[in-house]
Amino acid sequence: MQNNAKKQKMNKKPQIFCVGSIVWDIIGRSKVKMPLGADRPGNIIKIPGGVALNLAMKLRKNNIQVAIIGVIGKDIEGEELLEQVRQRGITTDHIYISKDLPTDTYIAIEGTNGLIGAIADFRTLENQENQILTSLQNVITKLDNGNFRPIIALDGNLSERLLRKLNYDTKFKSLDLRIAPASPGKANRLKSCLNGNITTIYVNLEEANLILNQTFLSSRVAAEALAVNCNTRVIVTDGPNDITLIANDELISAKPPTVKVTRITGAGDVFMASHIQAEMEGHKHLDAIKFALNQTANYISSSDKL
Repeated sequence: MQNNAKKQKMNKKPQIFCVGSIVWDIIGRSKVKMPLGADRPGNIIKIPGGVALNLAMKLRKNNIQVAIIGVIGKDIEGEELLEQVRQRGITTDHIYISKDLPTDTYIAIEGTNGLIGAIADFRTLENQENQILTSLQNVITKLDNGNFRPIIALDGNLSERLLRKLNYDTKFKSLDLRIAPASPGKANRLKSCLNGNITTIYVNLEEANLILNQTFLSSRVAAEALAVNCNTRVIVTDGPNDITLIANDELISAKPPTVKVTRITGAGDVFMASHIQAEMEGHKHLDAIKFALNQTANYISSSDKL
C-alpha cells in the first residue's frame, strides 16, 4: 500500500520546472579563516548540486511537485546522480543523457570568512543546450493543451544564446519565467534577460553591479538602477544586509535574520526556491520575502541536506 501511495504521489503533474545544471558538488569546508593560498584542515563532501537541482531539491523537500530539465553524462557519476535525484521524488523524465560528454562538476572551498574560490566545469550543459531547449519546448507544447501554467525556474549556467531565446521568443511569453545567475562570473549573461519574457530576476549585490557595470553599495540602490533598465521584477540580496524587491512602483526592503553561518554554497538557490514556494502558497510581498529569508537563514546555519 505504501509503495502504491508513493507512486501515485510521484505521478502528480509538476507545479514547477527547474531548467539548468545537474551536477556533483564537491565542497571543502574549514572551521577557520581561509586566506588566499591557505592550506587548512576541514571536511570534504560530495553532494548533488547545481542551481537547477538545488532549486528542485528544496522545493520537493517542501512537498512541491517539481520536474527538472537538464543533462547528465552516461557515466558512473551520472548514474549515481540520476538515482539521487529520483530518490528525492523529483520528476526526471526531461533529463537528457549524453553518451559523449561527462557529468558536470562544481568544486568550492569555504572558510569561516565565506567562499574562498570555486570552479564550475559545466561543459556538458553548455554543449547540449539544443537538447534542453527541445525538452522545454515539448513541455510547453503539452501545457498548451491545458489551462495550467507552471513556474519555470531558469539557471544562469545556461548559455547567453539560450537565455536570449527564452527571453524573447513569443512561444515563452505567457509563462512565469524566473532566473538567477549561477555566479558573479556568469552574471553578465542576465543582460539578455531584461525587458522580455523573464518575469523575475534574483541577483545578489555583486551580480547586480556586474550586470550594470557600476558599483552600488546597497541592494536598494542597485535594485532601483536595475529597475530603470528593465520592466522585470527585481530582487537583490546582500548577504546579512537588507534585501530589496522592486516591481512596477512597489519597493520592499527587509533585513535577514542574524545567524551563525556554517555554509555558503547553495544559499541563493534556497532563497529563490523558498520565495517561489511562498508565492505559490499565497504569501504576498513582504511576507513572501520574510519566509524566504527565514528559510535561507535556517539553511546557512545548519547542516541539513537539501
